[in-house]
Parts: sequence; C-alpha cells; structure tokens
Amino acid sequence: MKRYSHPAMRDVTLQEIMAALADPCRMQIVQSLLGEGRALACNEVPLDVSKATRSHHFEVLRDAGLIRTCVEGTKCMTSLRGDELEKYFPGLVALLASGAGAKPVGKAKKTVACG
Repeated sequence: MKRYSHPAMRDVTLQEIMAALADPCRMQIVQSLLGEGRALACNEVPLDVSKATRSHHFEVLRDAGLIRTCVEGTKCMTSLRGDELEKYFPGLVALLASGAGAKPVGKAKKTVACG
C-alpha cells in the first residue's frame, strides 16, 4: 500500500504554493476540491490528461502543501488542506474559492486539457 508524505505547514512557502497553482490543471484540481467540499479520488477530478500526468499534478500540489492524500481501501482520496492553509496563509483559501485568476481551459466546461 502506497504511503504519501506531506510537508509540515511550517515548511511550506507562499512561493511554492503560487508556483504549484500557476498550472491550469493544478488550479482545476484545487477548484474541484473546493467545489465538492470533500475528499475526492484522483479520477473524480475532471482532467483530460494521462494517468501519469494526473499523478504528477497531484504530487506537485502535495509537495507544495496544498493537498493531503490518504489511502482508503483501494482508493487514494485527496482533500485540500484548507484549515492549515488558512492558519498559515490567511485569505488564501477564500481567494482560491472565488476563482480569482482562474480561466476556463479546454473545450468542455468541466474538463481541463493540459499538455
């Protein structure tokens, strides 16, 4: 069973967070987690990318301290570290929830095509 590592929030920098969010696919993942308000399996997030690319995007977000992934049975469930982010970066979650700077990407409304 795979175990995921997550950085301590005291080690997370705003620069790392912003760099991770600069990619439209990763922003879509965060927006999906915020929109659902619950943990999601990675295949529940609408992205038009390969499995390897999807995994890479989740890894970048995890390494930046934005998300937490845990194994539940046969699924890897991912959630936004909202309370922790709010504590260390007040207002960031509200900004992300407002969709500020997020632009629709791809042909379908809910699918993000990345390359």
